[in-house]
Amino acid sequence: MWDIIAVDISGRHRIKDGYYMVCAAAALTVSADHIEKVKQVKILPFWLKRAPDLLDIVQLIEDTANQLSFKGTIVAEKGDMYNQPLWVPESMFSRAFKYQESIAERRAIELAHHISLSARNLLIKELDIEA
Repeated sequence: MWDIIAVDISGRHRIKDGYYMVCAAAALTVSADHIEKVKQVKILPFWLKRAPDLLDIVQLIEDTANQLSFKGTIVAEKGDMYNQPLWVPESMFSRAFKYQESIAERRAIELAHHISLSARNLLIKELDIEA
């Protein structure tokens, strides 16, 4: 078993006059094909007037992961990093980073996706952003 921080960002499409994104970071212990333990979850909303670039995404993930009191390798989908080769985002993070490899890492990213999407939908509704 090993510790990871699974991340996902929802809202990378334009609404009204900007991009309202929510990043979820989940600190987990995983085995090859299971999430063994959820240790901590944090979300961070982020508003941007222009389309986000790779540096914006890396900074949002770093800021969200820094709220966690756990260490671990950040794991994300390749699509979240604009399908860049691993060495590009890996060189931009201040901690270890990788793309998903195992079934458990895939499940962990799915968990983070559900958290970020649900939080974004709730915030959009409560803040009346799309009205």
